[in-house]
Amino acid sequence: MGLAARLCLGAGITGLGLCVVNQLTAPELSPALERAGVLASFLAVGLMLVSILWTRATPLAPERVDLEGEQGLQLAEDLPEPVRQELAWGSQMLLTATPAATVLLFWRGRTVLQRGVLGPGSFVPGAITERAWATEKAIGLVNLKLYPGRDEFKALPEGIPALIVQPIGSEGVVLLAGWSPRCFSRSDEAWLEGWSLKLRSALQGWSEPASVDPSASAAG
Repeated sequence: MGLAARLCLGAGITGLGLCVVNQLTAPELSPALERAGVLASFLAVGLMLVSILWTRATPLAPERVDLEGEQGLQLAEDLPEPVRQELAWGSQMLLTATPAATVLLFWRGRTVLQRGVLGPGSFVPGAITERAWATEKAIGLVNLKLYPGRDEFKALPEGIPALIVQPIGSEGVVLLAGWSPRCFSRSDEAWLEGWSLKLRSALQGWSEPASVDPSASAAG
């Protein structure tokens, strides 16, 4: 509750208390005094309601969590240069244009990117990621500590308060972790979804080293 709302609430409570004291200490309760007491009570209750509505209209932003870990960038060494540039550009935009603390990209069984506050280890998909792959839709975890399956995201820095699990087809996923609960907006989610579609094309164009053709070996 902000300062103005607290002052309004305090004025309402004080006014109501003084009204009750005045009624109890009056030597005689005349009709005029009773009417004045009722009107003063309505005014005091109205001030308290205004303070509550004021708080709802301008809610306090969730506090930013201090995450432990070093800031850095980790990329798979065998990524081709165009893919490296795309990952570097996209991850930097997410960290600067959204309230994200860290970005992790998991593709074809391994972590190929982690940027921001670095986590302790490699990501292993669990039930939440599997559900995102099955539905082909992002899953937003607005307050991660309320979800029993949060152990799935141990690869991220400890204490991450909010997370978006954005699938990339059925072969990859982007984890976007925020600094505070309920910090991501609709536009942040839309931006991440659009980048993941672009990223999917770039990643699918990056193939593993081609297998040796037996006929070519025989000819050699």
